[in-house]
Amino acid sequence: MKLARDGLPTIFGLAFMVIGGGLISPWISVVLAFPMMLALWFYRDPERIPEAPSGWVSPADGKVVEIEEVDHEYTGRTVKIGIFMNGLDVHVNRFPAAGKVEYVRYVPGKKWFAIAPKASEINERFYVGAQSENGRFLLVQIAGILARRIVCRVNKGDRLDRGQRYGMIKLGSKVDIYLPHAVKPAVGLNSRVVAGETVIGVVKE
Repeated sequence: MKLARDGLPTIFGLAFMVIGGGLISPWISVVLAFPMMLALWFYRDPERIPEAPSGWVSPADGKVVEIEEVDHEYTGRTVKIGIFMNGLDVHVNRFPAAGKVEYVRYVPGKKWFAIAPKASEINERFYVGAQSENGRFLLVQIAGILARRIVCRVNKGDRLDRGQRYGMIKLGSKVDIYLPHAVKPAVGLNSRVVAGETVIGVVKE
């Protein structure tokens, strides 16, 4: 099982504690093994293959909780899809389409329930905007009430491929995607989506 590199310090730390605890008492190892197994599950990072050769793939695992028209300085007025990740979902985020990063912005904020619509405006979040062959799009990683860290590993000028990993959010959160004007949603509210696999947008005819 492949693991997200951001989780390796936590996993190695817990493994060291399990081994060290076992030198004192086997019961300590048993107790510490449980959080280590949880960490292994949470930081899993499986390989993903898009379900179709074309189309915009989901940037996150989870449930579609919002589809609405919104305005943003980078994209203008467009359609936003909000995807809520629960604690059991894979938390590694992926690029929905090939593009060049043009816009990066971190906004400190609160840690309100990520599933709430207002979380997109008041919570801690990280914006990444990119230019694709279909136009500009925007990704927003939004910290939830339990999230402790947003990880974003891209900078202006970076070029990423469709489905490529670009970051993760630790412990439950939300990802918004602002689609280009030329792309329409291919999912509905309450749909379950898989990062890097599920097609959530298609080019308008």
